[in-house]
Amino acid sequence: MSDSTSQGEQALATLDLSDRQHPGWVERQKYDYKAYTAEKRDPGSAGNEIRYEWKDEYGDVGPRIPAIEKALFEGDSVMTAGDELDKITEIEVYQESPVRIVPVQSFEDAGLHPVMLENIKLARYRRPTPVQAYCLPAIFQGRDVVACAQTGSGKTGAFLIPTLSKLMGKAGKLCAKRPIFNNRTEYDPKVHGVCAEPLILIIAPTRELAIQIHQEALKFCYRSKLLPCVIYGGHPEDDQRNELRRGCDILISTPGRLCHFMLKPEVLSLARVRYTIIDEADEMLSEGFESELNKIMHQGDRNADSDHVFMMFSATFPKAARKLAFQHMANDYAFVRVGRIGSTHKNITQRMVWTDENAKKSAVYDLLLSHKPARTIIFVNSKRMVDILDDYLYNLRLPTTSVHSDRTQREREDALRAFRNGKSPILITTGVTSRGIDVRNVMHVINYDLPSLQHGGITEYTHRIGRTARIGNTGVATSFYNDRNSDIAPVLTKFLLENEQEIPEYLQQYLPENGELKFEDDEPGSELAPDASASSPPDEPVGDIMTFDDVPPSLSPIREESELPAEGEW
Repeated sequence: MSDSTSQGEQALATLDLSDRQHPGWVERQKYDYKAYTAEKRDPGSAGNEIRYEWKDEYGDVGPRIPAIEKALFEGDSVMTAGDELDKITEIEVYQESPVRIVPVQSFEDAGLHPVMLENIKLARYRRPTPVQAYCLPAIFQGRDVVACAQTGSGKTGAFLIPTLSKLMGKAGKLCAKRPIFNNRTEYDPKVHGVCAEPLILIIAPTRELAIQIHQEALKFCYRSKLLPCVIYGGHPEDDQRNELRRGCDILISTPGRLCHFMLKPEVLSLARVRYTIIDEADEMLSEGFESELNKIMHQGDRNADSDHVFMMFSATFPKAARKLAFQHMANDYAFVRVGRIGSTHKNITQRMVWTDENAKKSAVYDLLLSHKPARTIIFVNSKRMVDILDDYLYNLRLPTTSVHSDRTQREREDALRAFRNGKSPILITTGVTSRGIDVRNVMHVINYDLPSLQHGGITEYTHRIGRTARIGNTGVATSFYNDRNSDIAPVLTKFLLENEQEIPEYLQQYLPENGELKFEDDEPGSELAPDASASSPPDEPVGDIMTFDDVPPSLSPIREESELPAEGEW
């Protein structure tokens, strides 16, 4: 793709612009600025999703409502497991902590609330992934948890399913206060509003991830009294204040907006929080969030009781971040990692293509037309290039949309919605969407620019390509490489070798001697608390190693029968 002349370079001169679209691609969509400037937000905007409204006459379990069920569990919002799920369940699981957890083999054996089991079936979860199999019993035991697993391996379900299930049986007693007002009187938050007192606090580093977790929480809370809310920057504070004052049991938030509302005790109190969950924990433990995280963990009216459980989840977890994470954990925490920390899985076909800088635009156009039309994410390293490439491909009649941090929150949400529903199946973006975004049928990820070591390196690369091939599905990740990417070449070569991917000739020089793969964070146990590492002899590995499928069926879940809720005690 480094030839000076190509299909893409001549496209503007040769393309018949009277054509409506390229074969197989949908027609491109212009941005509707009239809708954008309208006062009322679209019904699908974050915070206004269709959700289950609880009524006191429901008793313990609410009735099924087909319209809400369809909105929550059908269509583009449903990520279904693919045919290659076994490649995820075969990955070795390591336990590097003072306690050992026996995994559950099925959701039916996990002691889940009946409503949660039904919601899991509606979400089309077939069986627990490894991270879910170990986290469910650990959380049911009330242990602090640190879990590291590949992108697209079900980490969100690993913390939502057990925490929500535990609360469902006592929701009537535990749920936050709700406003009391005459049905014939219009609700006024200033008059009828209550202080939000969540039981679960989930913190995510990006707005898009917070919105996505909220959407998943709505599914798993279906037919229960539990009420999820989401707050994040870039959205009107008044709207979010009014939402909180309607009551909140599960609060999903970005750090900055959470710290802001922590200063308003009449609106938000964290005194009743039972579970604090930090998603993408390595990012949250970085210097950029250090100040906010310290305020959340150590200031305000936070619950300091011994039953307050802390959890951290991520696909990548550098050693320095792990050391910091364990400072917040109880002595009997559970640390589970699926495979090597920072690794990916073989369901992603990774391809490197030598592409000179001045040929990248034409190369990406050629690449898009050479593949069957499908949802595609193109990652670049600057906001300026997002705009340039979006204009370039849009003018070539391709259905593109784009996201970066200088866009308004409404523009970002609209772009992601158009990408999810297929109206604009080509998304051009910076690393702002590289973490946690879970969109169905993303078949192709293109690294137009590879991340440099100074800006994320192999960690950023791992999160980017993890937007495809999620939960047992397959996908392709194509990366443009040239001399500017030599800094990441050694670790990138090892990464490709680890996953049995093709090593192009220009990366052969970086192959490790004797084929030995050694990564910077490969020393298990070195970051553990002293009493954890002392539990094993010096010449033995700290962690237990097994594949998920190696666990004998005769092993029951970690909880004893007496610990399971008795019939009628849900």
